[in-house]
Amino acid sequence: MSTTIKRLWVLPCALFAVSGVAQAVEFTGYVRSGAGGSSEGGTQSCFQLPGAQSKYRLGNECEQYIELDLRQDLLKLDDGSVISVEGMAQLYNEYGHTPEFTGDHGFARMNQMYAEWSNMPALNGGSFWAGRRFYKRNDIHISDYYYWNQSATGFGFDQVAIGDLKYSYVFSRKDNYDQDPYINRHDFNVDGFQTNPGGEVGFGVSYIDKPDSLDAHSGWSVAVQHKQKEFLGGLNTFALQYGRGPGTALGYTGDPTLDNANKSWRVVEFFDWQVTPRFGGQFQVVYQKDTRPDGDDQNWLSVGVRPSYAITEQFKLVTELGRDQVEAPGGTRKLTKFTIAPTWSPAGPGFWERPEIRLYYTYASWNEAAQRAASQMAAGSALSDTGAFGDALHGSNFGVQLEYWWK
Repeated sequence: MSTTIKRLWVLPCALFAVSGVAQAVEFTGYVRSGAGGSSEGGTQSCFQLPGAQSKYRLGNECEQYIELDLRQDLLKLDDGSVISVEGMAQLYNEYGHTPEFTGDHGFARMNQMYAEWSNMPALNGGSFWAGRRFYKRNDIHISDYYYWNQSATGFGFDQVAIGDLKYSYVFSRKDNYDQDPYINRHDFNVDGFQTNPGGEVGFGVSYIDKPDSLDAHSGWSVAVQHKQKEFLGGLNTFALQYGRGPGTALGYTGDPTLDNANKSWRVVEFFDWQVTPRFGGQFQVVYQKDTRPDGDDQNWLSVGVRPSYAITEQFKLVTELGRDQVEAPGGTRKLTKFTIAPTWSPAGPGFWERPEIRLYYTYASWNEAAQRAASQMAAGSALSDTGAFGDALHGSNFGVQLEYWWK
């Protein structure tokens, strides 16, 4: 085991060491693992359109990925509040390479490590936390797209109740692993607006300070989101986002060299359904428009669906169809991806039941504009003319995958 991976277990071991007043450790996690190949021979090469911020993931994931999370309550005070610590180890390794989880084709790191004082009477049941934390991660499962994500290294006040609403604030200096330079960021959220039976609206504002560097600017973004329960037996989500300057990353800290003339807006619509115990799925539409004074404008449209039908209590037939289109200088790029996956689901027939063990076949087609962009921006990728499929404008992959999460 590498030194890097060994170090990841220092915090989890420390959590077990603090006993006495503490409850048992909560162990949760996620595993995605498999093996795949290409119709052209060799290791599976995944399909993603240049300029699209996500890809449809069924039969289109080219890595081993693990998250292992431990949470320990250290102390329960007389006022009912609880002091806890939490740590999560994250391991990633690309297909086609020995799973060492380090080097050019993998990594191992602590992506969460924070302390929290929760259920505080002084905050009307809210909490205070500090450290590195996954926080308010709004995502679409079938494309693994975190469109509004306030995960950060910093501190925050979470879900402070005032009347019928709940308020949250986060100060952070780094909101993703690759961010450079460190930038002060402020996120303020209000949740709990009851708009209709089963419907609730949340609102968020993010302000990004100007960093101490040349040609840098401040920025901001706003987001509003409506969630509707009991929609086709599931949940519907609709979100609008708008940002300027570094706020054009819409949920992340963007490029600090962009000034206020640079703007982006996004609309997100997706819903989960489980209309019968055996028939479920998820559908999504994302549209984003980026306006840049230098002429590097871009419009991205993504439409996809993953239906799942359980033929028996433990056997599902899962399919996924996704279409991405990016209008950008150099032409309109297009990618269509289809996957069929016979799936064993020992936990039951529902769409969200895990674990799943899948056999899959994936076919994708793209146009010349997509190939040109991939050749320039991501040489060697599946869509590029130096990738697994060469000059062809289509290709296919096949393989087996296990996906499992537990709480």
